[in-house]
Amino acid sequence: MAEEKATVPVEETEVAKQEEKVAAPVQDPKEFLENFDWEKYEQGIERVEDSKLQEFEKLVAENFVDTADEEVVTGKVVYLTEREAIIDINAKSEGVISLNEFRYNPDLKVGDKVEVLIDIREDKSGQLVLSHRKARTIMAWDRVNKAHDNEEIVSGFVKCRTKGGMIVDVFGIEAFLPGSQIDVKPIRDYDQYVGKNMEFKVVKINHEFKNVVVSHKALIEADIEEQKKEIISQLEKGQVLEGVVKNITSYGVFIDLGGVDGLVHITDLSWSRINHPNEVVELDQKLNVVILDFDENKSRIQLGMKQLEKHPWEALSDEIKIGDKVKGKVVVIADYGAFIEVVEGVEGLIHVSEMSWSTHLRSAQDFVKVGDEVEAVVLTLDREDRKMSLGIKQLTPDPWTDITSKYPVGSRHKGIVRNFTNFGVFVEMEEGIDGLIYISDLSWTKKIKHPSEFVNVGDTIDIEVLELDVDGRKLSLGHKQTTENPWDKYESEFALGSVHKATISDIVDKGATIEFNEDIIAFVPQRHLEKEDGKKLGKGEEAEFKIIEFNKDFKRVVASHTAIFKEEEVRNVKAAQKRASKAADEAKPTLGDANDALQALKDKMEANDN
Repeated sequence: MAEEKATVPVEETEVAKQEEKVAAPVQDPKEFLENFDWEKYEQGIERVEDSKLQEFEKLVAENFVDTADEEVVTGKVVYLTEREAIIDINAKSEGVISLNEFRYNPDLKVGDKVEVLIDIREDKSGQLVLSHRKARTIMAWDRVNKAHDNEEIVSGFVKCRTKGGMIVDVFGIEAFLPGSQIDVKPIRDYDQYVGKNMEFKVVKINHEFKNVVVSHKALIEADIEEQKKEIISQLEKGQVLEGVVKNITSYGVFIDLGGVDGLVHITDLSWSRINHPNEVVELDQKLNVVILDFDENKSRIQLGMKQLEKHPWEALSDEIKIGDKVKGKVVVIADYGAFIEVVEGVEGLIHVSEMSWSTHLRSAQDFVKVGDEVEAVVLTLDREDRKMSLGIKQLTPDPWTDITSKYPVGSRHKGIVRNFTNFGVFVEMEEGIDGLIYISDLSWTKKIKHPSEFVNVGDTIDIEVLELDVDGRKLSLGHKQTTENPWDKYESEFALGSVHKATISDIVDKGATIEFNEDIIAFVPQRHLEKEDGKKLGKGEEAEFKIIEFNKDFKRVVASHTAIFKEEEVRNVKAAQKRASKAADEAKPTLGDANDALQALKDKMEANDN
């Protein structure tokens, strides 16, 4: 018998064992626990086979959660109250989680599976306390990284606004949603998204600072990319499309053409001049535009609005002609003139020279300002080039018509100083009639380097008409001619050789200056400062001076102190020479006296010989 048992094949034995396992019913662990008498087992009254105990431990390990383990487990919502959710995690008892932890999921219901972490094994009432928030935090980073790596779409709850965007709860992590990544169009009301569940794409993770950046715009862009390619492929110049105003800037308007953006420059919004695009359009407004141009990739699309309307010049009345009077509004002012809108979209230029009969330089802002309603005369009109020049001064008579009778040469008048130049002063006689006073005609006596030393702009000044050029519309004026020339009187008062007492006012190069009066400042050369004792006059010393040069035309006076005593010396020398000559003449001997003297000398010599 033993040998027969030994000859049983191994394969049959294994098959028999497998059949026994299949045939053996699987006992429900919960049923086993309910029917098992633990008290008899502990007292040893009822004995349990070791194989059954091992099987029981195996079933418990497979089906029940160890509440001492801190791993994240999946539970099932079995009941909901107003404040809490009851979760079954296959433990000895159900656990409790506050509904505050499910604010991101307001649609939580019985039967939903959630991840939880055992927070408190047994509270005061013996209840198992779970935490969904902690479980989400533990698992969140793995999920976020996985979503970022696999470019998966995640769901998030928009919690609140923050600077530059929104705070979004994604898997329990607070992620940042930049304002520019909410939508493809600019968002003006961020609050409309607070409290909403939205889908996002994780675009950036900073592991060092635990920062996550998400984007909702990326999902929209992916959806419209195909639409954009289709639209771009169909674009043609001159095509009219409907679009929505997406953004308004100072230089133009961006139009959304259904996933493709185009720009309407401010100059293409209206035939009329506008200061800002918001005068013509507003945000989210639907309007028709025409494609003017685009680059090779069609990424920069230039649009137009005014091109959909007839050009105002084409509608300009044929009755308007040169010489007609028109009315319009000042729309632009420049230094050289002002642009007047005669009719909507039709402008004419009034050059500053056509604003007044005056010839001296002025600015257009002196005559008109933006918004003024003005009347003007049409001077030129070119319908082909769409240009028109206007004039205002033509509405009044030309003041130069009777200039010879009003301002004849030699007549004296009063004028207002309007402007300076380095060489003179422009004086306005009346509106449209200006004259020039050269700097040399301002004063008889003062040496003026710049007219501002003598008069101020706005001063009223006496003038005399010196020259009149009707064809050239020029008036030459003088101011000093309205008074007597004091140098005529000074010419005799300070004649050559006259002597005057004065004080050295200043020492200058090569000499000194003295002031005889408020008009005459004389120059004393260095060698003419010498005094009789050989020293030189210094600043502040008073002495007599002799006029040695007087030039009325150049207002030049030269004086000398040395000449006064030098001349006296010359006179004394000449007098002494005269007296000496006279004495010599009186002492000269006669011929007889000479003979007598010679005879006496001869006698004396003979006597000596003897």
